[in-house]
Amino acid sequence: MYYIYHIPGKKIGVTSNLINRVTKQQGYALGEYEVLLSSKDIDYISAKEIELQKSYGYKVDRQTYKNLIKSNKMRINVTEQTTTFACPKDKLKGQLLDNIGFKWETSHGEFELTDKTIQWIIDNSMTSMYNDQRCYIYNKAFSVEFLDETAFEEKSNVYDLIRVWAKEKGIYDKGDSKTQYVKLMEEAGELAKALLKDDKPEIIDAIGDMVVVLTNLAKLENLLIEDCVVSAYNVIKNRKGKMIGGTFVKETL
Repeated sequence: MYYIYHIPGKKIGVTSNLINRVTKQQGYALGEYEVLLSSKDIDYISAKEIELQKSYGYKVDRQTYKNLIKSNKMRINVTEQTTTFACPKDKLKGQLLDNIGFKWETSHGEFELTDKTIQWIIDNSMTSMYNDQRCYIYNKAFSVEFLDETAFEEKSNVYDLIRVWAKEKGIYDKGDSKTQYVKLMEEAGELAKALLKDDKPEIIDAIGDMVVVLTNLAKLENLLIEDCVVSAYNVIKNRKGKMIGGTFVKETL
């Protein structure tokens, strides 16, 4: 069964799996979208989607749903954090070029394959550590790169803004992880001085500078600082121990 769904004020689309496509991938709960039509006839549903997109005044898809499904030679898997392509990295360029115009939904927005986005995907994709016949990109990093500037500033967090600033300054093109680590040690020294002087403005400045450097170091390692922090929290959240000499010491088994 194919469903035409409507997210008021945003879009009209088609899917064969409402929960996976609209709720899990796009983040809309039941009640935040409506089903306009459903049918087992892909020709009918494809034509009606275009018709409804026009009548509601939304962006009209370049390809009908039917043709998009037929032309999609790639198989992708979308999670909250990543989009995984079912091909090795050395075959990715050909797969992407064969599917220009292909769109998919993530919790960070709708992505589309264009000449510009394909090059970014090729440059930023990584081979899966679990299967060398698959490669992936981080959805958030992709969205930061291609979001409209105004929408970006409204939706972004401070780490997004740091990464945009760093990209504009050439840190990701001309810098490397080692230089960022040296910079981190310099900022740690500044923090030590500020702590010894009990200088609150300088403490704030030093801590902020260290977070900026860590954000950029993570990006240079093809990581997001948010993911690193979440990973660390997941390790410590159930950790048991006690305070000894002003430091939390974990319990050993």
